[in-house]
Amino acid sequence: MTASTGAAAVADRIERSNARGLNAVIAYDRGILLAQADARSLTTGSGPLEGVAVAIKDNICTLEYPTTCASRILDGYRSPYEATAIARLKAAGALIACKTNLDEFAMGASTEYSAFGRTRHPLDPERVPGGSSGGSAVLVADGAVAAALGSETGGSVRQPAAFCGIVGIKPTYGRVSRYGLVAFGSSLDQIGVFGRTVDHAARVLGVISGRDGNDPTSADLDPLSPGESRTDLSGVVIGTPREFFPPDLDPAIQAACDRAVQRFRDAGASIRPVSLPHTRLAVPTYYVIAPAEASSNLARFDGIRYGLRVSHPGADPAALYRATRGAGFGPEVRRRIILGTYVLSAGYYGKYYQKAQVARRLITQDYQQVFRGPATPDGVDFLFTPTTPTPAFKAGEKVNDPVAMYHADVFVCTANLAHLPAVSVPIGRTSGLPIGGQILAPHFEEAGMLEVARHLERLVDATEEAR
Repeated sequence: MTASTGAAAVADRIERSNARGLNAVIAYDRGILLAQADARSLTTGSGPLEGVAVAIKDNICTLEYPTTCASRILDGYRSPYEATAIARLKAAGALIACKTNLDEFAMGASTEYSAFGRTRHPLDPERVPGGSSGGSAVLVADGAVAAALGSETGGSVRQPAAFCGIVGIKPTYGRVSRYGLVAFGSSLDQIGVFGRTVDHAARVLGVISGRDGNDPTSADLDPLSPGESRTDLSGVVIGTPREFFPPDLDPAIQAACDRAVQRFRDAGASIRPVSLPHTRLAVPTYYVIAPAEASSNLARFDGIRYGLRVSHPGADPAALYRATRGAGFGPEVRRRIILGTYVLSAGYYGKYYQKAQVARRLITQDYQQVFRGPATPDGVDFLFTPTTPTPAFKAGEKVNDPVAMYHADVFVCTANLAHLPAVSVPIGRTSGLPIGGQILAPHFEEAGMLEVARHLERLVDATEEAR
C-alpha cells in the first residue's frame, strides 16, 4: 500500500467517524492529509512511522491547522510554530491526520466542556469518552487512526483510554518535550500517547521522546528505546496499593483487576500488597496546584496580544480584560481561574497553595518508599491499580457537580503530582463498557513498564465481561 492509498483510507475512516456524530474532530481537511502523503511518496524516507497518520489533540501547536484548545478565546488561532513532538512525528514519516476535540484548555474529565460541543463515546453515544483528551481517544477507539497524541495534567490520557478501551501512556515528566503544548499546569503537563495496542503507542512515544533544547524541563536523555523483551515476568514484583482498591470500588472493575492480578501471577510475577497512605490527599492537592498554575498561565489570554478581543467602550484595560475573558472562556475554565487566583492571593497562599505543595511531596515520598531503589532494596518494581473507579458515565451526569467530576481522576492524578510514568491497558468490560488497568513505574522506567503492559495485553481478554 502506498502512502497516498493509506492516507486515503485514513481519511475515509475519519469521515465515517464524523458522520457518526462522535464530534471527536475540531479541524480536518482531506486535501491536507493527502498532500502530506503525496509529499512523503516523493522522498525515499523510511522512518519508523512512515505513512502512519496520527491525530493531534488541539492544544498541541501545529502548522497545518489552527490550535484552539477548544476555546472561543482562541477560535481560528494559528500558531507560528509547531510543537517539538509534531516536528519529530514528521521527521519519522508520520502524517498529521487532524486536530481533536477536548475539554477547553484541557480542563475536564469528560470532553463535555468544549466550546465546539461534547464528544460522544464510540460504543454508547449517551456516555462520555473521558477527558480531557476525549477526541483523540475516540478516534483511536473507533478505528480511524492507530495512534493519537493527547495531553495529561491530571490523568487526561489514561482516563479516556480506560473509558474507550484502548492504551494510553503518560511518560515521566521531562521524557517528552512540552515545547508547543499550550500550558495549563506547567509542573504537571505532559504530552501522552494513545494507541490501539501497547506497541502502537510505544512506537509513537519512542519517536517523540528525548531531550529538547527548547524545553528547559526536558530531561537530558536519549529517545526511549523498546528495551529487552521478556518471555515471562519471573522475578518481577508488582505492588497492589490498597488505597486504589476501596470497598466502594465498582464490583466489575474489582473483578477485572483481580483477574489481571492472577494473570500476572500465572506469568511468574510476585504480587505484594502495599500502602500509599497519602493518596487520600491527591484530589484536593491536585485541585489546588493545577488551578493555581492555570490562573498564572492563562493570564496571557487578555484580548490584547492575540486571540479573541471583545471591544469595550472607553479606554479602561480592565474592562477589556473582563469582557474578553468573560466571553472567551467557558464556565469550567472560569471556575478554575477563579479558584487558582484565590489560593494564590494574599492571606490564602500559605493556607492552601503551600500546604498543597507539602502534600504533593508526601505523595511523591509514598511512591519512593514502595518502589525498589538503593534505599528500598525490598521494594516493588511496578504498581498495578484500576485506572478509573467506574466505567464511562452518562453525559450530563457530573457536569453540574464539579466535585464528582474531579473525583473521576482519583486514581490517575497522583502520577502527575509525583511525575511518574503510567500506562492504562484494557482488561475487560462491564455491560459492554471497557475497563482499564493501570501500571505505574519509577521515574524513567517506561521500557520495563511497557514490557509488563505488553504481557498484560497478551494475557487478558479485553472483551471479556467481568463478573
